[in-house]
Amino acid sequence: MDSVLSCIIEIMNRLCIYPKDIQVITGRSDRYGRNLIKKIKDHFKKQQHQVVTVDEFCQYMGLQPETVAKQLR
Repeated sequence: MDSVLSCIIEIMNRLCIYPKDIQVITGRSDRYGRNLIKKIKDHFKKQQHQVVTVDEFCQYMGLQPETVAKQLR
């Protein structure tokens, strides 16, 4: 339980996700990351200047935040 909690605390330190992060997590290109961020913004009805959070990325992709936190270390 402590390891899960520490992963969640680490991911909370980092609120937004960037195309390079998506590239690392998915193994896809930087362009794929940029396009995915646009799709996530559309899905959550965000404006262009607003950022996508790690939590929104996880919800959209169906990933566990703990798994993503380990990749973003």
